[in-house]
Amino acid sequence: MKKNTSTPNEKVAKVADSEKPKRVSKHVAEPAPTEKLQKLLARAGFGSRRALETWVSEGRITLNGKVATLGDRAALTDKICVDGKPISVKRLEGPRVRVLLYNKPIGEICTRSDPEGRPTIFERMPPLEKGRWIAVGRLDINTSGLLIITSDGELANKLMHPSAQIDREYLVRVMGAVDNEMLQRLRDGVELDDGLAKFTDVSPMHKNDDNDSINNWYCCTLMEGRNREVRRLWESQGLRVSRLKRVRYGPVFLANKLPEGRWQELLPGELAILYKEAGLPVPDISPLTPKDKEKMQRELRKPMRAARPSEKPARKTTAKKPRVRR
Repeated sequence: MKKNTSTPNEKVAKVADSEKPKRVSKHVAEPAPTEKLQKLLARAGFGSRRALETWVSEGRITLNGKVATLGDRAALTDKICVDGKPISVKRLEGPRVRVLLYNKPIGEICTRSDPEGRPTIFERMPPLEKGRWIAVGRLDINTSGLLIITSDGELANKLMHPSAQIDREYLVRVMGAVDNEMLQRLRDGVELDDGLAKFTDVSPMHKNDDNDSINNWYCCTLMEGRNREVRRLWESQGLRVSRLKRVRYGPVFLANKLPEGRWQELLPGELAILYKEAGLPVPDISPLTPKDKEKMQRELRKPMRAARPSEKPARKTTAKKPRVRR
């Protein structure tokens, strides 16, 4: 028989340990991460964060059965309704991020519908499985050129917000005599109805030997996108803009041979550059599927739209890859 060699102190310690209540191990689930309600819905493609803030103020959104208020935070597990319709978790997780470059022609408007029946840019967009297309800024009906259109409302909001300090570049044809003093005033700043405005850069596109010409082309850059700001700046100098085209938005350039009225999708590497420019973390971006590539090629093969009487017929070209500044 084995002899017990434990000391008296060790025996006392063992008795004390046996009398302690045993801890019951319980797995406590960590609370689901939350984020601002409008940010969550923007990522799901309901609109820009600014537009969704308006929806919250109008009482169109409920959170767990109560009318949402500005500042509310939500998780994917919360019950969210928009206009009384519940939003599924799958929808809130967000679809694959898509960003299109669109070469807007003169005559189209940037709203989703128009009571006058004028064509809109969204009529040209491919259908989305979830969410909706959001235009990054607007171009008026008489302005052509580059529009960035995305399914990510948060990205659209960041790219449009003045704090992002993203420059926009335009080509402008001006009617009237322009001198160096005028150009300097436009660089220094001009007081408009809605505050001070200026071009960060403005210069003639080429040296014009014909000083009597009433039409001259200029390249100008802005750091914001107020309503008709480019036109109003030139009009403040007694001049009139006869043509206006946007050719760059931040790191994204309009491809020279992307036909008017056509769109082209950014590739994953180009999307990553755009997200970094907006100061956002780069999401998991899946490559274009063969079906997506086929749709894009079909879009580029469509017949060109009929030219307006005031325009020269467009040449048939093959669109090059959009330029994204690295």
